[in-house]
Amino acid sequence: MFQKGVGGTSIPDVQEAAGVSASQIYHYFGDKQGLVRAVIAHQIDATLEKQRPVLDSLDSFEALEMWRDGAIAAQEARDCAGGCEIGSLAGELVETDPLAREDLVAAFNRWEAPIRTGLARMRERGELSADADPASLATAMLAAVQGGLLLTQIRRSTVPLYVTVTAVIEHIRSFAT
Repeated sequence: MFQKGVGGTSIPDVQEAAGVSASQIYHYFGDKQGLVRAVIAHQIDATLEKQRPVLDSLDSFEALEMWRDGAIAAQEARDCAGGCEIGSLAGELVETDPLAREDLVAAFNRWEAPIRTGLARMRERGELSADADPASLATAMLAAVQGGLLLTQIRRSTVPLYVTVTAVIEHIRSFAT
């Protein structure tokens, strides 16, 4: 589904890739929508797990920059192809599949939560001013990552990802005490 998209992936494609029968797919997932929802759950778990060490300590400017640099390195390793596994699914499903949309909202909320938590810790320690809003800043950061990843995929260059995420880091830095 990451390579061909949801619409371009059939149950027989999944059977062939997984080496299983259709009955097994229908037994475990019910239908293609159930399979898609399982893919969303798997992708957010895999994305968060890959980023876990950094996400759990996103409570400094250095950590934010390290997270940015890790995302850039991951894109360079893939030659900027594919974009974001979660964002790609969202772009394809959000307007056509209400259940998948709910799953995607939950997935992006899970991804945004550690960013918000880290920024809140920075504010609690007095590194960010009291008027810094960790929730809004976390949303801006995740939006910058998503937009940067999309432009990186389109342009086959990590420059857009670097520029967008760095701009948000600098905005966050404007709240430094």
